[in-house]
Amino acid sequence: PPLARKEHFTVNFTMTNLLYTSAFGNPNSKKSIATKKALTYLVDPLLQKSSIGPAYIGCKITSFRSEKGRDSTAVNAICSYREEPSDPKFSRETVYRELSNMTNGVTKLGHYSLNSQSLYVNG
Repeated sequence: PPLARKEHFTVNFTMTNLLYTSAFGNPNSKKSIATKKALTYLVDPLLQKSSIGPAYIGCKITSFRSEKGRDSTAVNAICSYREEPSDPKFSRETVYRELSNMTNGVTKLGHYSLNSQSLYVNG
């Protein structure tokens, strides 16, 4: 059988209760590393429960951005899944809807508050 292709999609959202600090600009800072870990720990189970769950490989938080004059922190992540005939097909709309439902209408992710307009899922 042909080998599964690894496909990627991006997930972006903004946390309104996390002040952006310059430490987020350095991917190797303790704050960056700790926040990436915390977010991965929160995002992974949601995508594992989603329609692409069986094919889901994982997400890597790639960067943080300052939003609203540093009052909020935007998150960029690249997520991966296996593209196999037997695996669920990736649907941007479906995954967006599922993530939206699982974050209480894009308002809560663990102890983080989210900007309800900030979720983007891009295949």
